[in-house]
This record gives sequence, structure tokens and C-alpha cells, in this order.
Amino acid sequence: MTPPDKLVMMANQIARAFAHEGEDRAVACTLDHLVKFWAPTMRADIRAHLAQGGEGLLPLARRAVEGLPATAWPKGEDRPTGG
Repeated sequence: MTPPDKLVMMANQIARAFAHEGEDRAVACTLDHLVKFWAPTMRADIRAHLAQGGEGLLPLARRAVEGLPATAWPKGEDRPTGG
């Protein structure tokens, strides 16, 4: 399994876990989970996968990934200083 495939699988699992909440709430909960619990590199990689077409992402997961800001830093997470 390639890294994008694993991230797609994980994002889909998260979206499925929230699917019973209804579409909009499931997307919001999935997005919240990605921001809070995924490392910045994971978020960047899944966004890059989406930019390449997002193959394999379920509709709920796709919408959540589409909602990821370019830099999504949860409280307390170290931010790169650049350079």
C-alpha cells in the first residue's frame, strides 16, 4: 500500500465513522479530526493527493479534505519557523 493509499483509507474510515451524523455534520467532524489528530505532513500529503484527483476518497472524506486549510495547526502543535 502506498502512502497516499493509506491516507485515503484512513480518511475514509474516519468519514465512515461519522456518516451516521448526516452529511454536513460528518464532513465537519471528519475535518475536525484531520486537523486535530493528523500530522501536518499527513494533511499536506492528502491535500496533494486531492490535487492529483483524489482517487479513492469517499465523498464525505473528499469534502473534508477540501476543507483543510493550507496550514491547519491545532492548538499546541509546533509550527515550522521557516528558513
